[in-house]
Amino acid sequence: MIPSVNDEGSRTIGLLAYLFGPGKHEEHVDPHLVASFDSMSPDPGRDPNTTLKELQQLLDQPVMALAEHARPAKHVWHTSVRADPGDRTLSDEEWAVIASRIVAATGIDPGEGQSGCRWVAVRHADDHIHIVATLVTEDGHRPDDYRSGARAQAEARIIETEFGLHQVAPGDGTAAQRPTSAERHKAKRQGRERTAREELRESVRRAVTGARSEEEFFGRLAAAGLLIRKREAPSADLLGYKVALPDDRNKDGEPVFYPGARLAPDLSLPSIRERWSADPDQVPSPDTPGSASPNNPSAARRRTATAAWVAIEVVERGDDAVAAAYIAATGEVLDALAKTSAAHTRNELRDAAFAFERASRSHVRAIRGHDRALRQAARDLVHGGPALGRGEDGATTAMAIDMLFFLITAAAHWHARKGHAQQAEAATRAAQHLRNAYQPAAVQPLGVLYQRGRRLGRPVLQRQTKLLRETLPDLAEQILAESGWYALAATIAEAEAAGHDSAALLSDAVESRELGTADSVSDVLVWRLRRRADLPADATGIPKHRTVKNPATVRPEAARTTPSGRRFSAEAPGNTR
Repeated sequence: MIPSVNDEGSRTIGLLAYLFGPGKHEEHVDPHLVASFDSMSPDPGRDPNTTLKELQQLLDQPVMALAEHARPAKHVWHTSVRADPGDRTLSDEEWAVIASRIVAATGIDPGEGQSGCRWVAVRHADDHIHIVATLVTEDGHRPDDYRSGARAQAEARIIETEFGLHQVAPGDGTAAQRPTSAERHKAKRQGRERTAREELRESVRRAVTGARSEEEFFGRLAAAGLLIRKREAPSADLLGYKVALPDDRNKDGEPVFYPGARLAPDLSLPSIRERWSADPDQVPSPDTPGSASPNNPSAARRRTATAAWVAIEVVERGDDAVAAAYIAATGEVLDALAKTSAAHTRNELRDAAFAFERASRSHVRAIRGHDRALRQAARDLVHGGPALGRGEDGATTAMAIDMLFFLITAAAHWHARKGHAQQAEAATRAAQHLRNAYQPAAVQPLGVLYQRGRRLGRPVLQRQTKLLRETLPDLAEQILAESGWYALAATIAEAEAAGHDSAALLSDAVESRELGTADSVSDVLVWRLRRRADLPADATGIPKHRTVKNPATVRPEAARTTPSGRRFSAEAPGNTR
């Protein structure tokens, strides 16, 4: 439940006319009172014999009773109280109780024998009410409404618990502006999945991802089909910008423009400039072993996985300002990955980026420049182009998602330690979307590795089992019980064939990186070993290991089932993220 205390106004009749009217886009339905200061105020919405003027005069009476010079210039207090989209529809009686508690908590009408202001609560939609009050108490004083917004928020948290509503994490003023009721109704009428404000925010975030200059940024906005207006100083210096969707028009047929700062605090032009101000003129992208081109989609995903791996430790152990920069840059990587990934993962990645947007900002000021590797990874993803869903592109997508999952989990923990409740919640939601995206991305490459691992000779499997127990004694039995063990066994065999020390690789893969949030530890180790050993992410083209012709010599675990009783297959390689 979100109370939104607006600026004070000077015309009670004007605000009432809007609340009881049809709305800007005919979105107001059955406007009527649900509560008032005396429980019997005239209701222009339900009583045809009552006028807005009569209600306005009743509310303004304590104001007009003062001498003209003593009347406050702005005497109208207004707040909306909105339920979460997932909440049940509250009755008028429930909204009346909520309104009474909000005005009491804010000092508008404290009750308990204290003099209060006159107020009414108007409902014209299922999911919210508006409270209008005049800021002169019955005995002619200004109410004690200091920090009324914060007090309303605190009371809303209590109301949510008592009414069984969605628990909203406390805010800190860094969130993007929520779409208004009118914007949501307009989007619904137009058949849009999201409001114009939300679509523009996503488009602008994607345009700024990995950009290094204003020219590149505005070029991407234009390429995305957005309408752009720039604000210039008399010296011709650029001060700001606005964007609009070509088909989002007002009643006069004009495009509806949104300034960048109104889309999100970090999308103002000065904030965007901070991102590339610390970037070098040119950051070389190292070649990735086994890649046909250093700028192809799979190579970009490998570099993303490596950058994420390094970033995890920074977020977990680094300076707060540096960690904040890495977390902000992680949002750019998610935007770039969502923009360039195949259709079967794109929606979940897009939702992950959309959710993480809230986690990318906090009151900890980020020192940009330290996040250069992540921003470069985002740029590489954009310039690498769209990835295919299979082969090396698909497998490296799974690898990148795997690493980003742990980075975003680290960001959630960092925010939680700092008391950033909304950001921690947003990062947790983003991590869940990454889990969902990982499953279709990983099925094919892990299925190939699973079958390859099952064909390993018994002596090889026995040697690797011993290696696992000696190197990772705390995790060995858990890994051996997972279906993903066979994919890991195949990966270890490939790494050894390439001349790597498998014990050192395993130790490095688990050192200083948590695994407690992994659904399958063996899956995680597969991607970490393949990245560390520069093995192709997709094993389809690798010569198969010698198969065992006698089924009796295959280790018995090859036919075990998962804890749920499901048998393994190439199409279902076990628990994946």
